[in-house]
Amino acid sequence: MESKLIMFENRLTKVYKHTGKLARRQQIACYRVYDHDLPEFPFCIELYEDKVYLAEYLRRHGMDDEAHETWLDECLAVISRVLAIPADHIYVRQRKRMSHRGQDQYEKLAGEKEFFTVKENNLNFLVNLTDYLDTGLFLDHRITRKMVQEQCEGKRVLNLFCYTGSFSVYAAAGNAASVTSVDLSKTYLSWGEDNFAANALTNPAKFHFVHADVKQYLKTLKPGEFDLVVMDPPTFSNSKRMKDFLDIQRDHTELVNDVLYALTPGGVLYFSTNYTKFILDTENVRANDIKDITRATTPFDFEGKLKRWCYKIVKPGN
Repeated sequence: MESKLIMFENRLTKVYKHTGKLARRQQIACYRVYDHDLPEFPFCIELYEDKVYLAEYLRRHGMDDEAHETWLDECLAVISRVLAIPADHIYVRQRKRMSHRGQDQYEKLAGEKEFFTVKENNLNFLVNLTDYLDTGLFLDHRITRKMVQEQCEGKRVLNLFCYTGSFSVYAAAGNAASVTSVDLSKTYLSWGEDNFAANALTNPAKFHFVHADVKQYLKTLKPGEFDLVVMDPPTFSNSKRMKDFLDIQRDHTELVNDVLYALTPGGVLYFSTNYTKFILDTENVRANDIKDITRATTPFDFEGKLKRWCYKIVKPGN
């Protein structure tokens, strides 16, 4: 066990030296340090400024509860030492190994809600490292968010499956004419409103939060209502609040075409999915200008390990 811990410490030291240098160069304070690099140490380790989010993926490790607790404490000591973060600033979550963001992202874990404010590109975001399976800020979309911000000035922006509204905050900060955020979870919509407030973005005439099933909401839109749309759906969702379940491989063609219907000619859809086996139905999507921008939107801390696809789809002009 001792030799394996040394192996873990060496690996963590190596990857942290590399990612830490890149993060400092780009002035990034929230980034992923380690993601299951060694099979014996199935962790995802992310830094949120001066705090560490540690997710342990559950697997058959053959240890009883006491042995596992001892092993985890030893791992935490290594992480604290290598990252120079006090042990009481490390927040541990245990989760099933999933290759996608599914309905489980809505599951509330036990404990009081505890939020911290962190910065990304000079914008404020509330993260929660204790109460939910995800922190509230998906770090893999850091580049995509900035891309949207740089293109949305004066545009009507729609953020579907908006989660905690990070794309919406970027759009609002980029002087969008309006920003509409849609999600089925009231909890996340409220969190999104708090993110807007944390950035002094409080204009109800411009910023709208809609509690709705996205599949149904899209059917209510008229042609040309929006100029730019972001859509990052879960791979699968069977929430009781939905009229029908969502399967992104099955449903993406209809979803994308409904978005294209609501876009102005030349309008842009940024569509992403965490379904690793995803295949875009280019034959039936009503657009000719489709670019796979997965590589271009992959941050340095996810290189070689990103489990999502990202596309830029442009509605045909008149």
